[in-house]
Amino acid sequence: MQLTSQPTAPELEILKLLWHEEPRTARQLHNEIIKVFDWSYSSTRKTLERMGDKGFIEIQSQGNKKIYFSQLDKMKTLANFAQDFAKRVFEIDGPLPVAMFTDSKLIDDSEIDDLEKLLNDLENSSKE
Repeated sequence: MQLTSQPTAPELEILKLLWHEEPRTARQLHNEIIKVFDWSYSSTRKTLERMGDKGFIEIQSQGNKKIYFSQLDKMKTLANFAQDFAKRVFEIDGPLPVAMFTDSKLIDDSEIDDLEKLLNDLENSSKE
């Protein structure tokens, strides 16, 4: 899926939860997200609704509740965030060192090579 916009900080936190385990219900997501953002259950539901509208997540009905699945590729999303942050904040124009992700709780060793390729592809496409 082509990103038309990047997820906000709360949306990224929800995506990270889904990348770790999906599907999840709004209640399951809220019980985790409240540890990061001190907000109400209705705020979690509204954020999920907006994420569905943006195409970031898929919402399915299961009985009387809704379950949520990520629709964004984890590695592409993280590579876009990393490159954007490096350029905007640190004014880095060259390729990012993949070693900076080796202790990540979100990326396992098997995904590091994929991330390196995506970062290099993003760097090459930004030069064109």
